[in-house]
Amino acid sequence: MTSTGKPPVPPYLNLDPAEAAQRLSDPIDTGRFAKASAFAAKGRDDLARRGYAPDGRKRLRKFSTWEICRYLIPVAPAHFRRVLKNNPELPQGSGESNSKWFTLEEVLRLRDHFAAEGASGREYRPWRPEGLPAKVVAVANFKGGVGKTSTCAHLAMSAALDGYRVLIVDLDSQGSMTSIMGGKVRDEWQTAFPLMAKDFALAVQAENTVRSAAGSPALPLDETLTEALRISAREHVIQKTHWPNIDLIGAQLNLYWSEFQVPVWRMQLRSWPLWDALTGCLERERLLDDYDIVLLDTPPALGYLTINALAAADILLVPLGASFLEFDSTGRFFDMLYSTFASIEDGENAARRRDGLPEMRFEWDAVRALITRFDAAQQTDLANVIQAYFGDFMTTYRQDYTAMVGQAGEQVSGIYETDYREFNRDTYVRGREAFDRTWAEVKELLLGTWWRDLQVQGNSRSAAAEARPALMSGER
Repeated sequence: MTSTGKPPVPPYLNLDPAEAAQRLSDPIDTGRFAKASAFAAKGRDDLARRGYAPDGRKRLRKFSTWEICRYLIPVAPAHFRRVLKNNPELPQGSGESNSKWFTLEEVLRLRDHFAAEGASGREYRPWRPEGLPAKVVAVANFKGGVGKTSTCAHLAMSAALDGYRVLIVDLDSQGSMTSIMGGKVRDEWQTAFPLMAKDFALAVQAENTVRSAAGSPALPLDETLTEALRISAREHVIQKTHWPNIDLIGAQLNLYWSEFQVPVWRMQLRSWPLWDALTGCLERERLLDDYDIVLLDTPPALGYLTINALAAADILLVPLGASFLEFDSTGRFFDMLYSTFASIEDGENAARRRDGLPEMRFEWDAVRALITRFDAAQQTDLANVIQAYFGDFMTTYRQDYTAMVGQAGEQVSGIYETDYREFNRDTYVRGREAFDRTWAEVKELLLGTWWRDLQVQGNSRSAAAEARPALMSGER
């Protein structure tokens, strides 16, 4: 056999238009999208059930003695077993001999026991100052595919394994976070939408009180707003998950209508601070007292839902990949954040100055950009450049992409939900580390900002205590 040595013709040359036309289907009308959506829904349900129980519900796996002693409760395995033997009223786990497995509920009970009876100076439970509200963490970037939802989900699971009470708010109408957490959302009334509608309805009621006193006509409360006033976040919106200390406000496609409805409400009542609707809900319904951490998963756009998330956040996390396009897009995201929130400040403060009111400004305890899906062999140089330009906005750890992380995503679950027996232990340890180290940096931000809040609170009390004797002296 002889070779001519000629390279093959590129596949995009010598195409026959007539043959190409024969391969086409009939023109597509809008009804075809409905069929595609129905097929996708069936496929989505089928894929989502993989890893679920036979009844279609997610259940959290159990944790072994090895995992508990290595990751969850800082005790030696031998001492752990002695404590269980000497305290038969404690959860004893399931399994034979030394191979015991425990539910997370049982782990939390054991953690409480060790916190009460264990050695001093060990962190059996995470630090959380009493009297201060939960910290709100928003995960946002208007570039899609940067790992927002997976980062948010794994941070929630990390915090829950650490012992914190977590609320996840899914603000992305795609509902990926809701799927990961096994949530079921029937319609928009089981999302954040009615909570934002309630905030507007309360603003309308307050405005109507003023109008009534002035003899002006009242603003209407339509059926949606009237129904929203009856909604309670705890009773109607928040749902339990298969994690005992993670609750969820889920999302589904109809949540997207918020992007159209919010500006309409703002036009009806210009004094309504549309960016504070979510903040108002969290504060008014005292959700910041029920949880330690509130995590907000945002859509890949700087719309009204994302603006509400950013305004409510104490800490902003911005995931991005170590690529030029994602670096460029993230820089533009920061530019849009500046122009959006500076514009709100300028408009609000102009009105406040006219009315003799103090000016407002947006502040965040911390902002960090986080490199995700990192491949050290291919991306180190570019990651170093990104680190240099973003400076103290960057986390120091770059989140490695491992086979375990990829497999967890394919199974609609988090790595912490994956049984390490499906891998060898070294693979499991490396996979966990990708998110353990991210959680360590985020936890450090949480602890630092709580500590700073405590100092501010203490200084305010000291100032008040010093002022009180002087006031009393003046009264006499």
